[in-house]
Amino acid sequence: MPELPEVETVRRGLAPTMEGTRIERLELRRPDLRFPLPRDFAARVEGRRIAALSRRAKYLLIDLEDGATIIAHLGMSGSFRIEEGEAADTPGVFHHERSKDEKHDHVLFHLDRAEGPARVIYNDPRRFGFMDLVDRADLDDYPAFRDLGPEPVGNMLSANYLASRFADRSQPLKSALLDQKVIAGLGNIYVCEALWRSHLSPTRKVSTLVTKTGKPKQELTLLASSIREVIADAIEAGGSSLRDHIQTDGTLGYFQHFFRAYDREGRDCLTEGCGGTVERIVQSGRSTFYCRRCQK
Repeated sequence: MPELPEVETVRRGLAPTMEGTRIERLELRRPDLRFPLPRDFAARVEGRRIAALSRRAKYLLIDLEDGATIIAHLGMSGSFRIEEGEAADTPGVFHHERSKDEKHDHVLFHLDRAEGPARVIYNDPRRFGFMDLVDRADLDDYPAFRDLGPEPVGNMLSANYLASRFADRSQPLKSALLDQKVIAGLGNIYVCEALWRSHLSPTRKVSTLVTKTGKPKQELTLLASSIREVIADAIEAGGSSLRDHIQTDGTLGYFQHFFRAYDREGRDCLTEGCGGTVERIVQSGRSTFYCRRCQK
């Protein structure tokens, strides 16, 4: 499933084509994806102008001028393809190459633009993605967003915040960071990378990072900054594709070439002077990669 940087890359790739344009027609080639498409979906959005594209956790938000928002989730295999004249482009970089087979084109946005018409096509072979339509004012109460923690970017994710969530808890650090109620949109790859950067073991109890008075220890301050930095670096690199997948500007997503822990089982730890080896363990059914020697 695409992680937050991949979805942010998709948003940035789609925005120049979609923002400020009018949805002339919404073509629905099937009634459902993972869930049924919204009732009267086409009728409710056709003729509306797209005000902005935004993101919450791993969800793409298409804000319409009338106050409605289309929520889109890519699932395991979903992607958007831009078609302008003879040109076609697929924004984003993913762990597996995205389909361009037209039989999996399920939702087509026909856009009216000053530069000429364009189509933005949602393709999803496995149909694990979905779309919904809600009022922007009700987004915070949407079931998928209601209990989400802060985004792992910006200053809302702080050491003091993490200390308030970790105090008196014995949960392993890795599983706590994957809890979407603690941090929104933080996935397995980036947890492994942030823990390596902050030299913290994924099996460590979260309460050991908090003082008896509830204050964050220096290690927790480093973890908070490491999370923000690894997400920012991945977004800058265009997401973490495990295959070379072309972005909207023709460049490739190369963050996978900078992995320091993830998927490096049996290789030397890259921490200077460490001399350890990256191991793989399984926590709650997910692979965790870390160096036992320098991550404590």
